[in-house]
Amino acid sequence: MTTTRQAAEHEPIARVLPMLTVPHLDREFDYLVPAEQSDDAQPGVRAKVRFHGRLVDAFVLERRSDTDHVGKLGWLDKIVSAECVLTHDVRRLVDAVAARYAGTRADVVRLAVPPRHAAVEKKAREPLDPLGAVDVDAEAWSSYSGGAQFVTALQQGRAARAVWQALPGESWSQRLAEVAAVTVNAGRGVLAVVPDQRDVDLLYAAAADIVPGNRVVALSAGLGPSERYRRWLSVLRGDARVVIGTRSAVFAPVADLGLVVMWDDGDDSLAEPRAPYPHAREVAMLRAHQLRCAAMIGGYARTAEAQALVRSGWAHDLTATRQTVRTHAPRVIALEDSAYAHERDAAARTARLPTVALDAARAALAADAPVLVQVPRRGYVPALSCAKCRAVARCRHCTGPLSLPGRDAPGAVCRWCGREELALRCVRCGSDAVRAVVVGARRTAEELGRAFPGAQVITSGGDDVVASVPRRAAVVVATPGVEPVADGRYAAALLLDSWALLGRQDLRAAEDTLRRWMAASALVRSRADGGVVAVVAETAIPTVQALIRWDPVGHAETELDARSEVGLPPASHMAAIDGTPAAVDALLGAAALPDTAEPLGPVDLPVGARRPAGMAADAPVHRMLVRVPRRGGLELAAALRRAAAVQSARHDQEPVRIQIDPLHIG
Repeated sequence: MTTTRQAAEHEPIARVLPMLTVPHLDREFDYLVPAEQSDDAQPGVRAKVRFHGRLVDAFVLERRSDTDHVGKLGWLDKIVSAECVLTHDVRRLVDAVAARYAGTRADVVRLAVPPRHAAVEKKAREPLDPLGAVDVDAEAWSSYSGGAQFVTALQQGRAARAVWQALPGESWSQRLAEVAAVTVNAGRGVLAVVPDQRDVDLLYAAAADIVPGNRVVALSAGLGPSERYRRWLSVLRGDARVVIGTRSAVFAPVADLGLVVMWDDGDDSLAEPRAPYPHAREVAMLRAHQLRCAAMIGGYARTAEAQALVRSGWAHDLTATRQTVRTHAPRVIALEDSAYAHERDAAARTARLPTVALDAARAALAADAPVLVQVPRRGYVPALSCAKCRAVARCRHCTGPLSLPGRDAPGAVCRWCGREELALRCVRCGSDAVRAVVVGARRTAEELGRAFPGAQVITSGGDDVVASVPRRAAVVVATPGVEPVADGRYAAALLLDSWALLGRQDLRAAEDTLRRWMAASALVRSRADGGVVAVVAETAIPTVQALIRWDPVGHAETELDARSEVGLPPASHMAAIDGTPAAVDALLGAAALPDTAEPLGPVDLPVGARRPAGMAADAPVHRMLVRVPRRGGLELAAALRRAAAVQSARHDQEPVRIQIDPLHIG
């Protein structure tokens, strides 16, 4: 005997979004809702549906009384959970991100909603005490022009937007915790996105000191699936009022969001490596625009994208006066790495440092204070070349760069495939002599140990990151981004191998170099307290001048002007399309590109860029760029999105990868 399924009496049709990655299936489908599942089948819940004979994950988007489908409807197979995990606000954000980056909504939903952990979801919620007003002293914001007005706007619940230029030596985590507490006192939620776990820990500790700890939640990739989902649920259910996390936290479903904060938006880790490759800064600003809430981008340096927001009037400057900056900043000197200085001082030749820089380090150590040495590359000797013709030494198996892992290593090792090369011989000239192209942090620490005999040398980088160092004489060698915080701040900082940062063939090389230098220099004592920063570079370089003057705003303004002149982001929008020549041509042929679109290329796939997923290993790959004026970004993304759906439905071409405004163009 068979039982006939009964459809729900009220709104019997559910419109769902299946989690299908193929572009031509990025649309809603209608299913009948069984009567027994009607109460749970609400918008935003997880479901299971039959699609072409297989069971797939889906999200219910809405309940309806009618359908535009011609034919018989299938049944909603199962409601996985009655928890509404795809909220209305997050769904709007998903739609906007997919449209902005020419992606599928299923890919964006996977970034926004973490996998379900049933045991955590079924646990009873812990009761929380009512959240009253918290004591917060935001007087420090008066050091910045417009700072007090920004805090007042947050107190009144207004949608103030600002780009904050933090002073050197500023406790950025404390300042952000203060504006978060002010927003919480106004009855609104706060979302703060930072580059890495160390920043999460710093900001969480500062925020939890002001706002009750159970109202502050940290979200990051390092958490296990159970703990991450538990914390995410506390945000969804409105228990957490301050949410701090890395790039994926930008989608967190914060209730009544009143302030979105982004710290150090120039960090590469804020760019999502998975399709559709959104940048957390852009998602955060999209969210602030949709919800009409306050927003802040902060940092010691400034990106051209942040400056573009100020120039457009969407955000306002929060900067200190020049006199205040000079009071807080260390003394910065630029030193050319001259052979004459090395001839005069054997220790300078050993440590790859000019004599003046060595003297500054010696003075700091004599005063029983730590010295910071920033080295662009980790490892021992991360890059080798022929000593005769200077050709880069590459692996015979995969053409990856060869490196020397240690002083006593028997041979070079490929940084791509890990194979060892015991007998090096240049493929161009046949010479067996090699030289170091770049010297890594461990080799630098070894050299400095010889230059400063008796001084403790501490290395921070790679898998061995040091969080802080005490106030005593020590030489701290660190790679950019993992410099330890020194008790009482560093007495001096030495910035080595500037050519390795400035000489990169990258659109953002100068901007990123200044950001890394300023992050290290901000850890140094002020000029009045004897703090000195020595950068080994030519004084005439504009980036070096910006560091000497401590003028990140001026540098960002110049960078934005330069990109505007040549039509590069953020003055324009750029799409990078990677794939085989035939597949890229077919995609562009199917795309109704805007009249203002300008194809550029094709060019070889940039070094270090991954091949598109699903492509044959021996298939040729190139990159085509398409540029449009800034106002044509959404039109370009829509055209490429439609063309990708057409190509996906035809199944007659290799897959292509579409990236809108990629971080690294070439």
